[in-house]
Amino acid sequence: MSDHNNQPLGFYADNPEWTSPAAINEDLVARHESKSRYFKPIILALGVGVILGVVGLILRLVDGVSDTSQWGYTAAVLAFLLTTASSAPMVAIAPRIAKGHWNRIISRPAEMWSVAGLISLLLFIPMLWVLPSLEDGRRSLWFYHPGEVFAYSPHLWMTLALLGLVVLGFALLWISALPDFALLRDRADDGSKAKQRYTWLARNWTGATGDWIWQKHRLGIVGALYFLMLITVHFLFSVDFLMTLVPAWIDSLYPATHAVHALQAGTATMIITMFILRKFCGYKEIGKDQFWGLGKLMFALSLMWFWFWFSSFNVYWYGKRPNELQVLELFIKGPYLPLFYANFILVFVVPLFTMIWNFLRRSTWGPTLIAVSVLIGIFLDRIRVYVAAYSVSDQSAEFHGIKTIPATVYPDVADVFIVIGAITAPILLYMLITRVVPIINIWEQKELLLYKVHKKYHRATVMVLGKPE
Repeated sequence: MSDHNNQPLGFYADNPEWTSPAAINEDLVARHESKSRYFKPIILALGVGVILGVVGLILRLVDGVSDTSQWGYTAAVLAFLLTTASSAPMVAIAPRIAKGHWNRIISRPAEMWSVAGLISLLLFIPMLWVLPSLEDGRRSLWFYHPGEVFAYSPHLWMTLALLGLVVLGFALLWISALPDFALLRDRADDGSKAKQRYTWLARNWTGATGDWIWQKHRLGIVGALYFLMLITVHFLFSVDFLMTLVPAWIDSLYPATHAVHALQAGTATMIITMFILRKFCGYKEIGKDQFWGLGKLMFALSLMWFWFWFSSFNVYWYGKRPNELQVLELFIKGPYLPLFYANFILVFVVPLFTMIWNFLRRSTWGPTLIAVSVLIGIFLDRIRVYVAAYSVSDQSAEFHGIKTIPATVYPDVADVFIVIGAITAPILLYMLITRVVPIINIWEQKELLLYKVHKKYHRATVMVLGKPE
């Protein structure tokens, strides 16, 4: 096995010892089967965080669900999970559809974030009781006549959409990992638990031509459906569990803005994941091309963040109707002004004025620091918007604007525990799943051997890459 700690920044996962499929198998399987001595302490620490989250959720449920203002931070952290972890698989889906090579080494780490949807689904369950039904005459952005629509239709459609996202996420990960499951099945000792586990997971995979064609088509279909369902989830959640709670907040662009935030935060999540895998887990094959590619994408999405925000802000600022000014007062000018400033700086200003420098853009730590800034900014934005919206949800039956702007709602002990648990639970689940699913896509690295060749070009040796199909 090579000394991965001394490897230079990689290019398309170009490990010099990955010269044959057998060499790739030996290297990546050995790394998958090894376990760091820090694994158990980290698992225990994350487990404590999850326990705190459960305690916080119990404390919040004991207080009841009638006072929706108490559930603002729960809704905010749920939206944050949908914006980050559940959106990270798009880093694997989009380049694969575009037939790119650079993402092969990070496609599996991105797909594995889809398991975090299970945590979002569990956290969403109490929100079903928090959101009032349509029976009380509360405001809705849907067009219907009274009595013609099921009173709990917002709850129903959001539940189906989120459940569909979770199922598609697990299906995407399973289909992608099928060849690797078969490899681990064939290498396991007869009668061992690993043999039984991977025999069940690999199903009837034999590696025949029909198997590969089936997998390729299903990956494309499930990936496209996951993207569509992700946009649907953000649309429904931002409309029914956010906008309808605020009187006079009518913004046709905001659901799309919510989804764009997800693409930006999902990219930032993957940059941080790549840095951890490279720095602390020995996967030095994750190199410049991956950091540069996602760094440029995150920069473009940061510019899109400003475009979407400014387009919505213009309507309210220049309209200056009293109810529109009340919306600006609630979210921007009023009690949550410091959070808005922090969000604006961390999500837009920091990427704008740092990615222009070559020494930052062409490093591994530069895009990572910017990704941390983006994630913090997105988290503060979710708190600003959702906590503010739930603080005026008792006025949701008003159609002419917000009567009074409440003061800033600060988190209590239960809120802090819920936030800690909601953030640590997906990370814990991610780490546990790495003991079953290889964190690097083995079959994609072997497939890359079919598309690349090293050739002499004057005094340099360059790699020539073919394009699939």
